[in-house]
Amino acid sequence: MTRYQFRKTGVITLEELKSLGLLPPEERLRKGPVAILECPEPIPCNICVDACPVKAIRIDKIIDIPRVDWNRCTGCGNCVAICPGLAAFVVDMSRDDRAYVTLPHEMLPIPRIGDEVILLGRDGRRLGKGKVVRVWEKNRTWVVTVEVPKDLALEVRAIWVERKS
Repeated sequence: MTRYQFRKTGVITLEELKSLGLLPPEERLRKGPVAILECPEPIPCNICVDACPVKAIRIDKIIDIPRVDWNRCTGCGNCVAICPGLAAFVVDMSRDDRAYVTLPHEMLPIPRIGDEVILLGRDGRRLGKGKVVRVWEKNRTWVVTVEVPKDLALEVRAIWVERKS
């Protein structure tokens, strides 16, 4: 029997992320933006290590799972833009009522600040609606920050932009 279901389903759960030590503690999530690297498989990739300007990401061996020093991380989002597996996110749960999720977006149309978008979970399921608050591009990847309901901050991993003609 497989210990982790994501190896069968292709979708990692919050419980699996926690058991792998890939989720920051709740008190860190409440302090401000922090990177979450949902990269559970040991693959030969370390691009996020060099992308981090504060050296908050480490990989001991090239095939290790990347680890974030959450106390060092500033939540800049460079790892989000550079990750070829689209597995890096920044979550900010420091506000009382809303949260912010920064995620990669490689589909058209490109969202614009102020757009209302459909929030999608790891499995592509619709979770609700959010509002785009920041959009930037690096390395041909659009990086989008979306205001989301706080209870969805650890679930939202993609957006769907509906543009009316």
